[in-house]
Amino acid sequence: MTTGAALVGVDIGGTKTIAALVGPDGTVLDRRRAPTPASSGPEAVLDTAARLAADLLPAAGAGPVGVGTAGTVDPRTGAIWYATDSLPGWAGTPVADALARRLGRPVRVGNDVHAAALGEYWAGAGHGSGHVLLVAVGTGLGGAVVRDGRIDTGARGAAGAVAHLPTPGAERLRCGCGRYGHLEAIASGTGLAAAYAARTGERVEGREVAERATAGEPAARTVLDRAGAALGGALAGLVALLDPAVVLVAGGAAEALLPATAAAYAAELPPAWAEVPLRAAALGGDAVAVGAARMAMAAKA
Repeated sequence: MTTGAALVGVDIGGTKTIAALVGPDGTVLDRRRAPTPASSGPEAVLDTAARLAADLLPAAGAGPVGVGTAGTVDPRTGAIWYATDSLPGWAGTPVADALARRLGRPVRVGNDVHAAALGEYWAGAGHGSGHVLLVAVGTGLGGAVVRDGRIDTGARGAAGAVAHLPTPGAERLRCGCGRYGHLEAIASGTGLAAAYAARTGERVEGREVAERATAGEPAARTVLDRAGAALGGALAGLVALLDPAVVLVAGGAAEALLPATAAAYAAELPPAWAEVPLRAAALGGDAVAVGAARMAMAAKA
């Protein structure tokens, strides 16, 4: 599916908002970026997103604008029905309608990890694969499934929530959802930081733990290997359930996690799926905006 005109995709995150002008082949032609004024409330967040998008609209076609946002999105209305404290008050925000009023054109809204998966399918490490499973390792843990070029949103827009898979070794660890024993409690930035603090008494961010592990620090390496093993085993089980053509790992800790994740994945993968590759995602910080533009393209078609 291609069109001749560029489209605008927007990434609304808890700390930053990015708008990108994306060509019909998924190439980012231009971008705008600003801090997300999360503490100022939803209206300020929407104003920032609209300002960045409006700056790029003169170079785009007349089609819709796509938005990938933190939170669970109602696929029918483009409103947020659940969000964490990274965007206070975001739950209940009618993002699609509110931005459409500000921009004067239709707006298509999806979850940010869903958008990232669609971007990787279109123009990244999943290009050419009809079915893609993506897991994003950030402060938390997110996931998404692309089937035949479309996001599988599930019944409530929440499909792909791999964070809450019950995981051996996590029984006494608290997940961000408030329950215990889930994958996110081990294989996320928060999980890495908590495990490192428990082992060393030092509190640092998960990204710092990954950097220390890469530099060869034994304690950080142990923590990262444990997280990678848990993630790889979970991904192997998901491959058997979902039957994707490729599995992608994205996010700030992905590169450091990948060796341990790949080893556990290969060891646990059932023989019938032995040829399903595990790869690092390729689009980095542009993935959500690129995928959001693809959502807009699908809406236009």
